Amino acid sequence: MTKLILILGDQLCPQISSLNGAIKNRDTVLMCEVMAEATYVGHHKKKIAFVFSAMRHFAEELRKAGYTVRYTRIDDENNAGSFTGELKRAIDDLKPQSICVTEPGEWRVLEGMKLWSEAFAIPVDMRPDDRFLASHEDFKTWSAGRKSLTMEFFYRDMRRRTGLLMQGEEPVGGRWNFDEENRNPAKPDLFRPRHPRFSPDEITRDVLAIVERLFPDNFGKLDGFGFAVTRADAQNVLESFIADFLPAFGETQDAMLQDDPFLNHSLLSFYINAGLLDALAVCRAAERAYFDGRAPINAVEGFIRQIIGWREYMRGIYWHAGPDYVDRNFFENARPLPWFYWSGKTDMNCLSTVINETIQHAYAHHIQRLMITGNFALLAGIDPKAVHIWYLEVYADAYEWVELPNVVGMSQFADGGFLGTKPYAASGNYINRMSDYCGTCRFDPKKRIGDDACPFNALYWDFLARNRAKLRSNRRLAQAYATWDRMDEGTQHDLRRQASRFLAELK
Repeated sequence: MTKLILILGDQLCPQISSLNGAIKNRDTVLMCEVMAEATYVGHHKKKIAFVFSAMRHFAEELRKAGYTVRYTRIDDENNAGSFTGELKRAIDDLKPQSICVTEPGEWRVLEGMKLWSEAFAIPVDMRPDDRFLASHEDFKTWSAGRKSLTMEFFYRDMRRRTGLLMQGEEPVGGRWNFDEENRNPAKPDLFRPRHPRFSPDEITRDVLAIVERLFPDNFGKLDGFGFAVTRADAQNVLESFIADFLPAFGETQDAMLQDDPFLNHSLLSFYINAGLLDALAVCRAAERAYFDGRAPINAVEGFIRQIIGWREYMRGIYWHAGPDYVDRNFFENARPLPWFYWSGKTDMNCLSTVINETIQHAYAHHIQRLMITGNFALLAGIDPKAVHIWYLEVYADAYEWVELPNVVGMSQFADGGFLGTKPYAASGNYINRMSDYCGTCRFDPKKRIGDDACPFNALYWDFLARNRAKLRSNRRLAQAYATWDRMDEGTQHDLRRQASRFLAELK
């Protein structure tokens, strides 16, 4: 029985479930670059180039391993432009008896796949994506009967399940979470090691030229492309992180520096999410570093929590919440996304820095996303769906299953607390404490009123005031509201007027 095995662009793993049981000299692997996936949002140029180049390299890896691979390039003149269209072409040519595919990561793709069996009149074997540690059923079982879906408790269950940083039933170090030790600002360090970068080979150079030709107006820049696009190079990035950056990762993971966009971050999410690295293997490598005395517990625990905690939890929330989750809008925010999110041109240095780094690198680390671009959008009342689309477009590691709950649930609190316990709202004081952005900004983070006052300050208080009816029962905001209530009416009026003037001019 001949099979046509479809492998998607974020399934670049030889152990992907769709390849299990494949007969190399009989079955055909189908991989295709299609315009429908490249254009459903306006992806960053580097994101498109990374995915296409990684796909082409993975196809070569499969061929060398003995698989028969049918590959459609984005510029092939007969390209049907969609997964369904390319499947039809392959079925017409090859006459397979069945289709095999690993389940996709997004509702949008899944809905199309559900139609294939009837459309093509052949069986479709859709298999679970077992690269994840918690299946859909696992998350459903964990969430059943819970009043709140708190990530911390999910994370502890994942620790027990994997045995990572565990001594029997107890966590190594006597604590589940060392986050309090991971909130230090950072200082410029000329001796910080360089993160590895890779010169484009012939395949990547060809992809870069195609992307520039077909997507000239997309967000971002292609120059300086240095992503790993093979499994071997992605492994080199992992080894560099463990040796050079993991020891100091924890203490600076919430810090931001204007001239150091990567700090001690791993830069591994691109490769884990695309399938070039295995998530559990990455965690095991970090765990070994701790037990070998090469990295402290706060760094290793914090890093592992990002993967088996947040990453797995976000996927669980995405599928548990359903396809309508994208339309959640708890605060009823409707303001359009300001143009500077695309241009990087704003006098607010924190936003300008982070957005321009995103334009260049298709990357920003989690605190930049949460507490700079996300925080501003929340305070300014930006439409959360517009914010979601922006994040999905501009980051090379963004896939909807992980990006959507991070933005709608965590960053914008648009689900009203389904995911998080409070809005991640902060004034300029937080940005000043955790970064060096404010030192060269024309706005003063210590001022709340006036032309040179940091906009985040008045916006923060205005956000709390205008949303009091929705947030007053949130215990984690009790102190903030108590501070607001102690202000005299004149101060409150001035802050809200300051915010109103700023928002009226926001375009």
